[in-house]
Amino acid sequence: MKLQLLTFFLMAWLISYSATAQSAQLETAYQHDVKIRKTGMLILGSWAVGNMLIGGIGRTQLSGEKAYFHEMNLIWNVVNLSIAGAGYYFTAKGELPASGAEQLASQISFQKTLLFNAGLDVAYIVGGLYLLEKSKNTANKPERLKGYGRSVVLQGSFLLAFDLILHTVHAEASTPLTDFMSHLSLGPQYAAWVYRF
Repeated sequence: MKLQLLTFFLMAWLISYSATAQSAQLETAYQHDVKIRKTGMLILGSWAVGNMLIGGIGRTQLSGEKAYFHEMNLIWNVVNLSIAGAGYYFTAKGELPASGAEQLASQISFQKTLLFNAGLDVAYIVGGLYLLEKSKNTANKPERLKGYGRSVVLQGSFLLAFDLILHTVHAEASTPLTDFMSHLSLGPQYAAWVYRF
């Protein structure tokens, strides 16, 4: 009887210790994820503010193709700043997921969004190149098409690099959580921590 009671308390302690360790690991992974996302939104927001300031000055001080280049940079980055602000706000407002599976799903969703955005960025670059080419064959404000085209190529190129770098950093940071989840085995009436050699 004493051995059974001792075994029961030892198992209860191990389960409690394991749950506490898993909870701490989940919180650490979540906080690291939040830090990466916030940093990404600060970088995007800084790019946007810089482009808006330079674009506003350039639009009023220059003329022709250069004025249109700065005008599009200003317009484009109003959107970028809105995205960065919303992304930062919702990341900061988020709460710790209830489980590792929920955190992992959130990380995978974010990474898929970044890859989708990278595809859009390629489309932006192609669209900018199209505007540049079209500017050569039109008499209707070719300097506007050329200025806008150069701007869209620049903005699309920055966003492509930004999305791919953020995806890479985020994917590498989420690897420990993926490894942790790979050791978890769930069945219809049990949950087990499995260590594979």
